[in-house]
Amino acid sequence: MNRTILSNIAFFSMFALSIVFSNVSVAADKLLIDVEMPRMNVAEYHKPYVAIWLEDSNRKATQIALWYDLDMKDNEGAKWLKDIRQWWRRIGRSSQQPFDGLTSATKGPGKHSIVVDLTSKHLQSLPKGEYQLRIEASREVGGKEVVNIPLQWPVKSSDYPLSASGSTELGSIKVSID
Repeated sequence: MNRTILSNIAFFSMFALSIVFSNVSVAADKLLIDVEMPRMNVAEYHKPYVAIWLEDSNRKATQIALWYDLDMKDNEGAKWLKDIRQWWRRIGRSSQQPFDGLTSATKGPGKHSIVVDLTSKHLQSLPKGEYQLRIEASREVGGKEVVNIPLQWPVKSSDYPLSASGSTELGSIKVSID
């Protein structure tokens, strides 16, 4: 074969491969969630309790993270978890406490990151479909706020990053994959 024909075959082969691979979604194994807690100019500030979960279209919830006061004597902080109202109704009151593996201390003003392992057993079993990533904050002597971010499950790299913003208790929220 002459060079022109070989060159054209190579070009069209590469072109065909690029079309095939442009429609392939890169599998992600981590969901990165950045949550900003705004600085507030108030006389009495308490760090908010925060719950993060996935909720399907049937309102079935899957816990992602929970921030509350772990250091109180006799686990006294757990009694205030019911103030994270929507989370409490979906997950909290029926879950076994303590919330091992999901919890961490409350967070003050600033940006905080969560890395979610998408290969974990409880996330691998989620059915395909439309979901809401829900972030709820509740603060003593303060307000309550829920931010919802719609997403498709399983995640596809072409859908990210996602972002939303709260207006009082939560600031900017960014969701990306790695």
